Amino acid sequence: MSDVRGIADRFRGFLPVVVDVETGGFNSQTDALLEIAAVLVESQADGTLTRGETFRYHVKPFEGANMEPASMAVNGIDPHHPLRPAIDERDALQRVFREVRRAVRDTGCSRAVLVGHNASFDLGFLNAAVERSGIKRNPFHPFSCFDTATLCGVAYGQTVLARAAKAAGLDWDEARAHSAAYDAEVTADVFCDVVNRFKPVFESTTPRDDWETVKKETDSAGLG
Repeated sequence: MSDVRGIADRFRGFLPVVVDVETGGFNSQTDALLEIAAVLVESQADGTLTRGETFRYHVKPFEGANMEPASMAVNGIDPHHPLRPAIDERDALQRVFREVRRAVRDTGCSRAVLVGHNASFDLGFLNAAVERSGIKRNPFHPFSCFDTATLCGVAYGQTVLARAAKAAGLDWDEARAHSAAYDAEVTADVFCDVVNRFKPVFESTTPRDDWETVKKETDSAGLG
């Protein structure tokens, strides 16, 4: 049984949403965004976290986008394949953001915070696509994030996603890796596992700030 609003207390009013992108390179300003997946995280009645629903879209490269051959070889994407159900960047982001806003509202949170494996990479591409698309209502915090590479290093002594998943006792399918949806779901699973392992530590401490206060501060700063 899930506790819809419990997650708001766990992260000071912020809702963790796992995001993974597949791209045409490492430069968020010049290289194509080709896939985006977002995975919701849910709180159960006992306070543990579990992976929720996944939203995934193939994305058309923006006009003039660069696509490095080495990156395309890794992710195996053919952006011009006639059967690839790709949509424009703006459309893909709006669809993801619609679901994230709904989850933020339903959980009583103030804003979403991106969770990613080497999260600055995913957040950089997300922010660049938002800017290109002229989207004004981005539900994600513009610079705060949870990096599972760091969290997995602390919890398991592993920073590579495949090794961290195995250390957590999860399955890893190399054939499915470098798909935005698969990588995002595995990242969500390891994020939930790490948070759940630290649940006793969280419960043994007294939060310094009531999350309602944090929400007011966030809203007044224009981040809500």
